[in-house]
Amino acid sequence: MKIVIVNYGMGNIKSIISSLKHIGVNEIIVSNKLKDIELSDKLILPGVGSFAKAMNNIKELHLDTILYNSVLINKKPILGICLGMQLLTESSNEDGLNNGLGFIPAKTQKFSINNLKVPHVGFNQVVKPRESVLYSGIDNLSDFYFTHSYQVQSDKQINQAICEYGNEFIASYEQDNIAGVQFHPELSQTNGLKLLVNFIKNFGC
Repeated sequence: MKIVIVNYGMGNIKSIISSLKHIGVNEIIVSNKLKDIELSDKLILPGVGSFAKAMNNIKELHLDTILYNSVLINKKPILGICLGMQLLTESSNEDGLNNGLGFIPAKTQKFSINNLKVPHVGFNQVVKPRESVLYSGIDNLSDFYFTHSYQVQSDKQINQAICEYGNEFIASYEQDNIAGVQFHPELSQTNGLKLLVNFIKNFGC
């Protein structure tokens, strides 16, 4: 199994690599090159930081076109993590309105909540979807580690898991060959490792 971590200059790549090695993934490539992405079995799109800067980097590297062809046309499975999950949505209102990759019918919006700190940081329970590949073998209301100031919202059914922090937001989604998680599975201990195993072994197969 060849896993490519998409490198656009903004991601917690070392901890993801460490987690993948821990669960037995031997072929891990960090790359933004067309050939590597085309020859991969599955993709991971990580991300920490500004949505606008991330999209600018992605466009400069022509990754928007590369990912469009690989994910939407060739149906290669992809997992977006944290900012990576948000980049797969249609837009974000961080630093003005910025278009995302548009692979998922959802929008990314800043938390607007009273009496709670933003960013939302720490372990929080997730209500998993009724049917899910990512959460197979993981109990409902299990804890995952979050650190984010923006939340994904959608009025569509995208097989979403839900978390609550002031209001409900989408903790993850699974649509065809596209998955995203707002939390960091690589920092979520046993639950996060199990979710990564589920993605690697079973998602999009």
